[in-house]
Amino acid sequence: MLGTLQQSHLRIELDATQAQIKASLLQPGKFRQWLWPQRFAEGLPEELHEGLVFNSYLGLVEVRHQVQQVTDHSLHMILSGGIDGFHQWYWGDQWVQSRLEGVSALPLNLGQTMTMWRLRQFLDHQNQPIAS
Repeated sequence: MLGTLQQSHLRIELDATQAQIKASLLQPGKFRQWLWPQRFAEGLPEELHEGLVFNSYLGLVEVRHQVQQVTDHSLHMILSGGIDGFHQWYWGDQWVQSRLEGVSALPLNLGQTMTMWRLRQFLDHQNQPIAS
């Protein structure tokens, strides 16, 4: 793998329940909305599960995701291709934490920061009252 070993750990508070955060991280119909411009292979199930393998694309860079563990409060994936490493998510009521480590030529910390910001924006938008 070409690149450098990088580590990034971020935790943010947000206005969302544990269930809303979980759905945003595990349901492709939701994470496709906030993880733009990252694209995902077609044919994903309604929710990620242990043993699932899928690909994502950021421009021409392909990353293979192998889901290792899914619980009510965490998601662990092994990454290969454009990032050789792992990504772990943990969440609860009003907080989410992401740990990303791997060898890559991509700027992982910048990407992770943008990802967390987009997740917060997505959940904030979902929680806005509907004007009548």
